[in-house]
Amino acid sequence: MKKLKQGCDLSTCFLCKRCLPEWLPAVEANREHLAFKKGAVLFQEGDPVHGIYFVYSGTVKVHKQWGEEKELIVRFATAGDIMGHRGIGSEQYYPITATALDAVTVCFLPLEFLKTSLKVNHQLLYDLMLFYAAELQTSEKQMRNLAHMPVKGRVANALLQLQEKFGVTPEGYIGLSLSRQDLAAYAGTTYETVFRLLTELSGEGIIQHAGRDIRIVDAARLAAFTTA
Repeated sequence: MKKLKQGCDLSTCFLCKRCLPEWLPAVEANREHLAFKKGAVLFQEGDPVHGIYFVYSGTVKVHKQWGEEKELIVRFATAGDIMGHRGIGSEQYYPITATALDAVTVCFLPLEFLKTSLKVNHQLLYDLMLFYAAELQTSEKQMRNLAHMPVKGRVANALLQLQEKFGVTPEGYIGLSLSRQDLAAYAGTTYETVFRLLTELSGEGIIQHAGRDIRIVDAARLAAFTTA
């Protein structure tokens, strides 16, 4: 981790866009700009909560332990996203881990200042409440999928979600290159199953893959597996 002198312009991140103009000098005085290298852990599951993170650039995987030797990727955070908010509650321990997938810069806000900001900035409080509600709905869908959706549907759903969030490259590949292990953790399955299903989907002409890069050729057929 490295502290930076420059970062957010006080007008584009989730926090700054919702704060009163007269509150922005206080934000500037209390925030920290931090840079993390690829593979660095921003915070660890079980650590005490020190504050909240607003992603400025780069991609972070947000994950938690799932069994003794497995992990489940809850989501991916990129520019404009919030991290660490799940630890703000009665226990105030991070329930997840955040790991940088590439070079990442964030704006860090200490917990006590965040609480003060919420009391002062009603728009921030209201929008954060809506954000929590939307994320709760997404988490409930993920848990339902893990319990009821066949594994092929979960892998198909993971690919579609990744393309929706990260878009595609000029060559048509999903805009995030993931290891098979991370894709398995996101879909809630095993490396071996993901490898087999990607080969199967490729053979059916539904996707193409080259190394870590995956291109969805037939989104409609892929989506059909999520409703079977």
